[in-house]
Amino acid sequence: MLKKFLREAMALIAGKPAEDLVDLLDTHKHINEFIIAKKLNLTINQTRNILYKISDYGLVSSIRKKDKRKGWYTYFWKIEILKSLEFIGSDLLKKMDNLEHQIRSRETKRFYVCDKCHIELNEENALFNNFTCTECGSILVLRDNTKMINEMKRNLEKLKKDLGFVQQEIAKENQNVEKKKSKEMKKEKKVIEGKKLLQKLERMKKKMANKTKQVKIIKKKVWKKVFKKHKANKNFKKRKKR
Repeated sequence: MLKKFLREAMALIAGKPAEDLVDLLDTHKHINEFIIAKKLNLTINQTRNILYKISDYGLVSSIRKKDKRKGWYTYFWKIEILKSLEFIGSDLLKKMDNLEHQIRSRETKRFYVCDKCHIELNEENALFNNFTCTECGSILVLRDNTKMINEMKRNLEKLKKDLGFVQQEIAKENQNVEKKKSKEMKKEKKVIEGKKLLQKLERMKKKMANKTKQVKIIKKKVWKKVFKKHKANKNFKKRKKR
């Protein structure tokens, strides 16, 4: 069901050839544009034109990578599910609004039709043409809108169901987006905590190094004093013996 709507969205923007993009781009990874062209049996320029059109609406995203050997850039593409669903939802709302307007019009206004040419005129235009067909001159007859109104109402109900499904999918996709954001935030938090811990360890190392230096200096001073005292005692004993 979801893919059906995504296909419709792609076709609405870039025509029938764009429908097959859904199966190719509905992945977690970005797909090489040359692979897309090959799968669609199109030239790379035709493929890019389709992708750029859809990209203008935000329904697909791309990243580019430089070929180290050849030196040129290659684009990799992926479908944006949430943006696509929002586009479909917006389109369904427009269709519903248009149908509701037509239903109101059919329920409140009168229309006249030529049985031969099947040309329809509203009451104002029919009156202006003396209720005669502009093509064949036949007398126009009042149209019974009941069947058409019922058909429009059935279509409206179908659109409402489709919109409900799309809104559910949007809610699911928003949850997925929030989960991804939460995971990324946790990762970032861990990285920040890791950096802070490393900085703390560095400070502790410096403190330890400073303490070790101070201990060494104190030891040196103590040994100097001990050595001086020992030397003085030795000299004193030598003098005493003499």
